[in-house]
Amino acid sequence: MVVLLLAISTHEAGHAWMSYKFGDDTARLLGRITLNPVAHTDPIGTLLIPVVGFIIGSIGGPLASIPLIGWGKPTPVNPLRWHNKDLANIMVSIAGILANLLIATIAFVIFKTLLMTHVIDPYSLSLHDPVTLFLVYLLTMNVSLAIFNLLPFPPLDGSKILYSVLPPSAQPILDILEQYGFLILILFMYMGFTRMIMGPVLDLVFYLLLLGVR
Repeated sequence: MVVLLLAISTHEAGHAWMSYKFGDDTARLLGRITLNPVAHTDPIGTLLIPVVGFIIGSIGGPLASIPLIGWGKPTPVNPLRWHNKDLANIMVSIAGILANLLIATIAFVIFKTLLMTHVIDPYSLSLHDPVTLFLVYLLTMNVSLAIFNLLPFPPLDGSKILYSVLPPSAQPILDILEQYGFLILILFMYMGFTRMIMGPVLDLVFYLLLLGVR
């Protein structure tokens, strides 16, 4: 939960900072360019969903395939104040994803360095070691959150990017996603599709992490 709060705070602060760089200071004035999780906490997305996911994952059962994931309080932006609105919409939308990937990259480099220097023993990786546990969660949570937010369903960032990259003829598709996107997303998670998407990516990340170490 600590790592998830950090990942969500980084994500939302990324949106706020990028919007400010394109001329909109709405989020900055509301104190959203910060890693303080209090500023970004959403009662459902940041607290309820992750806690329920953690409990379900712990007890197992048919719902255990739902990953421990969440989202923060939406970052307020005013597109009318952006310069270069099309580019701004794309950059502000992906800023949170890029922020998570930056944290994941830092975690990867630190983890790889500790493994290469045998500060962390690569032959007996143990999640009982607090440093190893923290780095594993820091890496997996930020990569997972980046992938999760690329999905094209509201309220995720992927849906906002579609508005800038799809032609006007795709508006009926966007309207359907806007109306039913959240329900599709919940169904997607329940059926385990999110884990199917994230699994291969995380496997590749840990393959690269251990490559040349042992």
